[in-house]
Amino acid sequence: MRDSIGVAVIGAGMAGKAHMAAWRNAPSLFAPTLPSVRLVSVGDVDEALAADAAARFGYTRHDTDWRAIAAADDIDVVSVVVANRLHREIVEGLLAAGKHVLCEKPLADSLEDARAMADAAARAAERGIVARVGFTYRRAPGLAAIRQLVEDGTLGRVLHVSGRYWADYGSSPDVPHSWRFAGAPGTGALADVGSHLTYVAEFLAGRVQSVGGGVFSTSITSRPVAAGNALRGQAARLTGESATVENDDSAVFTARFGDGSVIGSLDVSRVATSHPNGLVVEVLCEHGAARWDQERASEIGLALRADGSRLGGYRQVVLGPDHPYVAGGMAMDAPGVGWGQNQMFEYQARAFLDEVSGATDPLPANATFDDGVHNMEVLDAVARSATAGGASVLVATTEGATA
Repeated sequence: MRDSIGVAVIGAGMAGKAHMAAWRNAPSLFAPTLPSVRLVSVGDVDEALAADAAARFGYTRHDTDWRAIAAADDIDVVSVVVANRLHREIVEGLLAAGKHVLCEKPLADSLEDARAMADAAARAAERGIVARVGFTYRRAPGLAAIRQLVEDGTLGRVLHVSGRYWADYGSSPDVPHSWRFAGAPGTGALADVGSHLTYVAEFLAGRVQSVGGGVFSTSITSRPVAAGNALRGQAARLTGESATVENDDSAVFTARFGDGSVIGSLDVSRVATSHPNGLVVEVLCEHGAARWDQERASEIGLALRADGSRLGGYRQVVLGPDHPYVAGGMAMDAPGVGWGQNQMFEYQARAFLDEVSGATDPLPANATFDDGVHNMEVLDAVARSATAGGASVLVATTEGATA
């Protein structure tokens, strides 16, 4: 193991803060003990935002240009948590500078950029540089527990998947325009929350082979323009002007998984009033069924045919040390304590630090850039299905990608 690891986060918004806290807390999780983690820099073009975040989360300094972080000798690991269209330039620059990179999903704003980033990651790997993409929900203990129940035969083969990710951050027409509302169809709710739902469904049911029934809707077609940065969930001064919403507020599609015999229906929205973070996924299997709800993240619903028809139906299973990521993963790793999405970021950071440091008993590795490309290929296929009136579209194959 190396003596210490210096980390930085580029992007000081909401998700950036989740990464900042995760790097700070990850060394206290699991065993063995990691090398010392140095919290070095927070980067953002908004200097006041970067300075405030650095002070709040205990980082030594702040920067306003990602190039300063790339050039810094005391930084080894960097989270990239900025607008999707900025990912490629920053990630390729960091990899060229020898930094290990954890990039937020989706990998980029276009397949061309994502594939170029995967090529850069492959070249960097030859120099021992680690590049991974943040599929954070794969760290949810409940989802990991359901996956185990599928793989060990308790639930058996998945027959059908149903999933939705409903968010309400765009449900008010008063929410200012931002980069999230600009771009081609498919770069809106589908890319934002649909990318999560897609990899979660694959995590449980296998690789998506084809999609169909793609439908997009833009419910709020114009939004006010903010004077300066418009941070998600915070009030902003307005210019009095408005800008057109270019991409999708909602998307619905079907998918075929594995050998094509497993079907799924997936539904995403950023205008789902009163659903602040509503990710729900359910798998129907040959020996039963299981369900996980982000709003009840410390439990799963489980139904087993072996319980008999008179005793069947869903029952609550409270997650605890017998389930993935719980034992050793929190200071109070006891049944019923509870955790949520913030801890998933911590598990993700710990897995990345395990890989970079060469830990002897690492957590499962984070998703590769090839996985990130595959995720975008699924989203691209949904967009093509929607353009073609819901036609069935095969998903391109990316070497090295896994479910």
